[in-house]
Amino acid sequence: MLTVGYALSPIDLIPDFIPVIGYLDDLIIVPALIAWTIRLMPKDLMEQCLRESEGLWSKGKPKRWRYALPVLAIWGLAIAWVIATLVSR
Repeated sequence: MLTVGYALSPIDLIPDFIPVIGYLDDLIIVPALIAWTIRLMPKDLMEQCLRESEGLWSKGKPKRWRYALPVLAIWGLAIAWVIATLVSR
């Protein structure tokens, strides 16, 4: 949860508006957190996930668009809110 939280958080250790260094933390910290997360996973769970993922693409791309619908809805609402705010000014 720490890795996902840091990767998705708008708050960074070093703010992104600082040239070069602002993105450097994303290039170093996020991969380090991912590696740490993988290392902390129990080996049997990792092996189970790898076995389950082997046949995932065997029949072509997965077609589970319903999982994308909440994300698309949130982005649609955010864009509509921004447009409504700009138009009302």
